[in-house]
Amino acid sequence: MAGAEVRVAAIDIGTNSTRLLLADVADGRVAEIERRVTVTGLGRGVDAAGVLSEEGIAATVEVLGEYGEAIEAAGAWRRRACATSATRDAANAGAFLGRAAAALGFRPDVIEGATEARLGFAGAVLGVAGRPAPYLMIDPGGGSTEFVYGTDRPESVHSVDIGSVRLTERALPDRPADQAAILAAAGAAGALFGAVALPGEPATVIGVGGTYTSLAAIALGLPAYDRAAVHGTVLTLDALGRLVETLAGLTVAETAAIPSLDPARAPVILGGAVVAEAALRRSGRSEITVSETDILDGIALSLAG
Repeated sequence: MAGAEVRVAAIDIGTNSTRLLLADVADGRVAEIERRVTVTGLGRGVDAAGVLSEEGIAATVEVLGEYGEAIEAAGAWRRRACATSATRDAANAGAFLGRAAAALGFRPDVIEGATEARLGFAGAVLGVAGRPAPYLMIDPGGGSTEFVYGTDRPESVHSVDIGSVRLTERALPDRPADQAAILAAAGAAGALFGAVALPGEPATVIGVGGTYTSLAAIALGLPAYDRAAVHGTVLTLDALGRLVETLAGLTVAETAAIPSLDPARAPVILGGAVVAEAALRRSGRSEITVSETDILDGIALSLAG
């Protein structure tokens, strides 16, 4: 007998963006009602300062207030908000979480990198039905990058503290970026990913999160962002290398003018592209399939269980 349908609300509070999924879930299927993403920059500067900035907190809390209203209007009584890398690392996380709870109507959970990775894997696998296992999911966020290897469940989980925001702040402060800076940034990311030990060779590598989806949209030359067009796009190492080269030659303003890119991602998308290329290189494969299903879908599935 089929399970009862449950309406859920999932929120991902990341280093760079804050996202919401409202969905009806039953029998392992996620039927999307609404999905929102807003770049709030919560974790910008946290790598150097060790605290969340007032600007980032205020922007994130404002968006969470809007999400709280949407959750109430949708009648999603099973709800969970997960805060990730930036909040894990910030000395003032408690103050942020208190304000977030007041705005949202419930308190977000601060999840460890391994939990973040497992939830992401559960969501990512939904988007690659029919592709061969085992899978390797790569999720480069703003502050950390998750690698999860498995078939129907995770068998190996790694979370590495480098992402688009951290790498930008550490190694790519200038735009355009010269070749020496790109090589140094790629070397730094590659060295960190060198500690990732995979139990076997993946048959399918899945890229999730705003970095890979944004890069796919740019590679496709879309006139505006289109989730349906992006989902399932295959990016090769060569294509990612060309994206790094192209983005390195642009100013932030020129990057923000790319039609398919959210302008708020412009300051960190070059760093994200370097991380994305280095992460795929670590997988041992030469191509990655981009999925629009990710940690939000994983959180949604967990709420229905």
